Amino acid sequence: MSRIGKKPIPVPRGVTVKVAGAAVEVKGPKGSLTQPVPAGILFALEDGHLVARPEREDKALAKFHGLARSLVANAVAGVSDGFKRELDIVGVGYRAEVKGREVHFALGYSHPIVFPIPAGIDITVEKNTHVTVTGIDKQLVGQVSANIRRMRKPDPYKQKGVRYTGEVLKKKAGKTGAK
Repeated sequence: MSRIGKKPIPVPRGVTVKVAGAAVEVKGPKGSLTQPVPAGILFALEDGHLVARPEREDKALAKFHGLARSLVANAVAGVSDGFKRELDIVGVGYRAEVKGREVHFALGYSHPIVFPIPAGIDITVEKNTHVTVTGIDKQLVGQVSANIRRMRKPDPYKQKGVRYTGEVLKKKAGKTGAK
């Protein structure tokens, strides 16, 4: 059995969990999510905790036990607290601006980049260079953040581009510093 899969998921107040066949429906103050569960993994609500168990002791099911528990735990945390990812835009003239349900980026290209904000995600920009992505779905928040970062990856030589807040970059020396 998986060590992660054995851990019970505490269900906070204000969050309702409904196990419905091959999915777990989670409703909370921030919204509701339906998380599909791999076949063979069963969830049960016991004493205010959600417990994941494999249908039978089998190596094929053991690899999905911890995964299923983590996905449902992320759904419970998302509807109660939400998830947030922060990015910094570094570079002269690099900036972002929210206009309706779109974010307009100026990242040193000959044209501005228009990024549509997907449903279930909120993006705010502070001081034109600090972007905050929030939502209840951890996977979607991470994917949107990765897509924004991919628009202009941090340059190892000049350290310019879009990076996660707190990300440490390794600076490379240029041609003159190679000697």
